[in-house]
Amino acid sequence: QVQLVESGGGLVQPGGSLRLSCAASRSLFSIYRMGWYRQAPGKQREWVATITSGGSINYADSMKGRFTASRDNASNTVQLQMNSLKPEDTAVYYCYAQITIASVGNWGQGTQVTVSS
Repeated sequence: QVQLVESGGGLVQPGGSLRLSCAASRSLFSIYRMGWYRQAPGKQREWVATITSGGSINYADSMKGRFTASRDNASNTVQLQMNSLKPEDTAVYYCYAQITIASVGNWGQGTQVTVSS
């Protein structure tokens, strides 16, 4: 099990940027995979990006070129830098962690991102 705490959400104008952080309660080296998902009102939860313990990073097509995921092993955090934000990026963003390839995932409480003028 791992506890996850997201931060960094807020209100931003279209074209603006936000940086989300997710603090894990254990070393990132002990976690097989971490990632970001989002859920907009009335929609299903959507995958955003994944970072493996080996450092591989993958993005959903709609986020490529605008979102950048990274990890800080020293502080046990993963980040999501979001640039060129659009109103359709408005959602609750969730951090996700999977200890092993076969384990059930753990979720953070989510952080609200609102893109509006």
